[in-house]
Amino acid sequence: MYIYETLTEAVSDLGKRGYEYDFTLAQDCIECKSLDLQLMPEEFEIEEFYRFEGMTDPDDSAVIYAISSPVGNLKGVIIDAYGAYAENVSPELLDKLKISHEPPFNE
Repeated sequence: MYIYETLTEAVSDLGKRGYEYDFTLAQDCIECKSLDLQLMPEEFEIEEFYRFEGMTDPDDSAVIYAISSPVGNLKGVIIDAYGAYAENVSPELLDKLKISHEPPFNE
């Protein structure tokens, strides 16, 4: 397990460890715009995740997911604010991201 002080530090280290692609959440999948690729929940795994709390403002909280996929043998990251995805994604994708509600690593 890695411990990071900042989100920027986590992104940098994960990139050095091969998590090179940036993914974003869509309604029923994750997307990598640079590859013009969409992955359904069954096509990727969450390898690691780290949560960060805003020092003065709880709205500054974020989570970073390190994901891998056998589709194209890809590794990348998803960065999202806590719960921001909850109203905008399918139940299947939300279920995949439930790991973020487990006890956090970086609080």
